Amino acid sequence: MKENGIVGYQTALEDIKQIITLGQKYAYQAANKAMVLTYWQIGKRIVKQEQKGEERAAYGKQLIHLLSEELTRDFGKGFSERNIRNFRKFYVLFPDEKIWQTCLPNLTWSHVCCLLRVSDEDARMWYMKESVKEGWSSRTLDRNIGTQYYYRLLQSPKKEKVIAEMQEKTKESQQNKYELLKSPIVAEFLGFKNEDSYLESDLESAILTHIRDFLMEMGKGFAFVARQQHIVTETADYFIDLVFYNIELKCYVLIDLKMGKITHQDVGQIDMYVRMYDELKCREGDNPTLGILLCSETDEDIARYSVLHDNDRLFMSKYLTYLPTKERLREEIERQKEIFYMQHPGLQNGESEV
Repeated sequence: MKENGIVGYQTALEDIKQIITLGQKYAYQAANKAMVLTYWQIGKRIVKQEQKGEERAAYGKQLIHLLSEELTRDFGKGFSERNIRNFRKFYVLFPDEKIWQTCLPNLTWSHVCCLLRVSDEDARMWYMKESVKEGWSSRTLDRNIGTQYYYRLLQSPKKEKVIAEMQEKTKESQQNKYELLKSPIVAEFLGFKNEDSYLESDLESAILTHIRDFLMEMGKGFAFVARQQHIVTETADYFIDLVFYNIELKCYVLIDLKMGKITHQDVGQIDMYVRMYDELKCREGDNPTLGILLCSETDEDIARYSVLHDNDRLFMSKYLTYLPTKERLREEIERQKEIFYMQHPGLQNGESEV
């Protein structure tokens, strides 16, 4: 049978696609195996070095700090103090290389980081083996640890129901288990740079670009600081969509973009970003940080009842990805004004916030 004028074309195409997919899988597994083994060996070498120090706690802290500076300079991202502490912890919790080596084809460094949070050794080993056996993604493993899946399953007389519930609730996170070089962890290990656009969809990227340009050209006193600014704490990594500094107000302004209707989780996130920025980035003389939450749909309940209410540091605003009619624009402006006054009732009667 001829397809596209070529006999057997479709069959050949499908075969080639399978060959490419298989090759990508093998490449991912090879890179992942090398990465995890490297991190374990780094941890082992750190522990060996620490044993030479007299005051281990102070010595270990200084050692990790110096290593982070040197390795980041020579090899780029991926060697923060938190990551290096995880390398060390990886070796301490899994000193027997043979135990975790058998699981390597199915476990990524993200899986390992999840396992490092489990203090109970029996639970930790169970989660590791179950991840391999059931083919859990790192997101599924993370969720199962967080919901105490091991202990619930252990105590439940009706284990089938617990398992069925878990499978249903993790169905979405089980998709695309092999993300290949979309994984920033693997990309960084291989030496690729993490560009701004790497973390944004086309629509998000376009919106953020226009916001940045608008504020730079029209906003009084705005100076652009960063896009997708990477903030590292002791426990996690965060990326703030846009950061400005307003010279008139003498404060940082953070913009967090949401591609849908605002939720209370979004409000909690921008509130956390603002508090985090105050503590980690602000210097003497800076006023408290402001946060702006941009979403495709605002919400009256959130304006009235969340931490946004009567808060002079947090704001939410709606964006449109199309040019509306004059009438539609007028209606939308009036509605957003109503929501704004719900959030800041003191301003409705002409009062000003200081």
